[in-house]
Amino acid sequence: MRLVLILLIVLMGVVAVFAIQNPGIVTVKFFNYYVDTSILVVIIVAFGVGVIVGFLPGIPTAFRRNRRIRELEADLAAERKAQPPPPPVTP
Repeated sequence: MRLVLILLIVLMGVVAVFAIQNPGIVTVKFFNYYVDTSILVVIIVAFGVGVIVGFLPGIPTAFRRNRRIRELEADLAAERKAQPPPPPVTP
């Protein structure tokens, strides 16, 4: 986990250095829309979209996992309720 965090920090540093050394304005064209913006904004938006797209495949799995956890907790609570209490311990 620490290695991933270190690599992410290094990657963000490289992106920041790239954006600082290339302060130009770029024209972003999407269908009939044109936007003149900084390359830093383009990089940040592209990174954000990439993160969101990267998380999308894991959402159904997370929902299934949470539902299964709730089912198992309910089963465990029902099993604990059905068991008789342990006998008292006498010295």
